[in-house]
Amino acid sequence: MVQFKHLSEADHSLVSNAVARAEEASDGEIVTIIARRSDSYHDVGLHWAVAAMLVALSLVAAFPQWFEHAVLTLIGSWEHELEDWKFLTALLVLLIVKFLVVRYLLAIMPLRMLLTPKATKARRVRRRAITLFRTAVEARTRAKTGVLIYLSLDEHRAEIVADAAINGKVVPEVWGDAMAALIQEVRAGHPGRGMARAVEIVGAVLAEHFPRSADDRNELPDRLIEL
Repeated sequence: MVQFKHLSEADHSLVSNAVARAEEASDGEIVTIIARRSDSYHDVGLHWAVAAMLVALSLVAAFPQWFEHAVLTLIGSWEHELEDWKFLTALLVLLIVKFLVVRYLLAIMPLRMLLTPKATKARRVRRRAITLFRTAVEARTRAKTGVLIYLSLDEHRAEIVADAAINGKVVPEVWGDAMAALIQEVRAGHPGRGMARAVEIVGAVLAEHFPRSADDRNELPDRLIEL
């Protein structure tokens, strides 16, 4: 997937106009948010560092003579055996070095993202989407007809979260086409176009189930929010 730093003004205008058009036919309110990533994943780096320590410890336990010979060679000792305290000290140093090397390597964000399991990314993106929905959308419309379309670029994932009234009439599977259109355009390097296409599809669903009433008013901002 293409990497982006910031969306252009044209992208922002494209999405904002798509939201405005979609809401003309419905009582629904659509909020669009794009984030660089949904989590820092510091715990993932820590878990890999601990795993590296455990692997090193397991290898030493399996091949203690090899480790002892390596330490004797390293320190240039003529001894045939290491004293226990020297063996344990060398082992401690090895574990600390392993931990620090892996921990600092995974401070490089692209590498940390590469080594983060897909399931973990999916959970974090979903959690962030729900948090943003509760903050910016949930129960902020009279009829509880708000929808959040959320795109997290580094994880290559998107989420659509809907308010109570919408969930009562629309099953989550209905949003599949909007999600597919969004991800397809983002992979092609057009995040703004992808968000606009998702807005059009979501707007069509809302217009079917919640056609615009005479007293409808714009309750949430139409602009694209970039975090």
